[in-house]
Amino acid sequence: MDDAPPPDLNNFPVIMPVYNRADIYFERGEGVYMFDDKGDRYIDFIAGIAVAGLGHANPVIAKALKDQADKLWTTSNIFHTHVSENLAKRLVDLTFADTVFFQNSGVEAWECGIKVIRKYFSTIGKPQRYRIISFQGNFHGRTLAAIAAAKTEKMTKGFGPMTDGFDLVAWENMNEVRGKITEETAGIVIEPVLGEGGMKPASPEFLRALRATCDEFGLLLYFDEIQCGMGRTGKLFAHEWSDVTPDVMCIAKSLGNGFPIGACLATAKAAQGMTPGTHGSTYGGNPLACSVGNAVLDEMLKPGFFDTVKKRGDYLWKRLEEMLKKHPKVFADHRGKGMMQGLRCIPENLAVTKALRAEKMLCINAAENVVRFVPPLIITEAQIDEGMAILDRVATKLGA
Repeated sequence: MDDAPPPDLNNFPVIMPVYNRADIYFERGEGVYMFDDKGDRYIDFIAGIAVAGLGHANPVIAKALKDQADKLWTTSNIFHTHVSENLAKRLVDLTFADTVFFQNSGVEAWECGIKVIRKYFSTIGKPQRYRIISFQGNFHGRTLAAIAAAKTEKMTKGFGPMTDGFDLVAWENMNEVRGKITEETAGIVIEPVLGEGGMKPASPEFLRALRATCDEFGLLLYFDEIQCGMGRTGKLFAHEWSDVTPDVMCIAKSLGNGFPIGACLATAKAAQGMTPGTHGSTYGGNPLACSVGNAVLDEMLKPGFFDTVKKRGDYLWKRLEEMLKKHPKVFADHRGKGMMQGLRCIPENLAVTKALRAEKMLCINAAENVVRFVPPLIITEAQIDEGMAILDRVATKLGA
């Protein structure tokens, strides 16, 4: 039985109450700011949980969506569209991948990748190899398969029996990884930077060791870059810092800047079993979503964009280090990479984010009592300073 008190079934919320929502109604956004229905302005270090990479109401993205809306919204995937094939080709040209399948969300793209791995081994005559090694602290989404990969009580309680096929190991522990490999193992899935799991980047050495191990045992390496991809770390994808390439990768979030889109990328070898009828999506790859994805790439691939993101990420790191040193009663640790950083708190992180919200700064929590800072990638140093001034005030009060 759940510990929560029984709900009032005669006064049940019209939106299913699976979120502890803050009592704020937002009506519009502008760049790194959001405005509620009272006209109050908040500086946004959440960005829809690392989604609005190019900021709220970005005029270039809005124009791309409006232009496409006047042309065509949907065709069904039994027909071609130039806009989807263009986006797929660009992603292939920019990455390790040979092929792309579009979905509507990150977890759908993640599940597609799991199917790619299982289907690959079935196709090459090894259907007994279906198990995937995952890592403690992972968050790949909330489908039954994704929560089975995480195995945390918070996500799995009440949803059993769990989907079989996932073996959990400790973060950055190669001994455990190798110890879990059996004749049933098909692949390894990892977020190059843990998001929900506490804002912890995997070391380049660890990612290289995973690649070497997959090559040694004939496994497929699967990177989940739903949160850490699309410029968040100062390169288009986080794994680029380690010079390691996966066989399969899922992306979403900032690819659509808030419009629903996800993508599963794979090598031709890995995807060889994905033939007609093996997978599908009603809305995935629709012209609206793909027009937005193309516009996002247009902006991110402009000269100097990633250099600026890295510079701003370095500046955010410097300012958060100052907060860590100045407020030792409030902050215990600083971690992350690029525009994906966190402070581990001494008081409950929920108390910190609530106090920040009261001062008109939006942040979000992560595991290990971390407060997460994932602002739009277009944030300026002056706007970072604005946020840090609020953080400083709040931490001073909490540490008193």
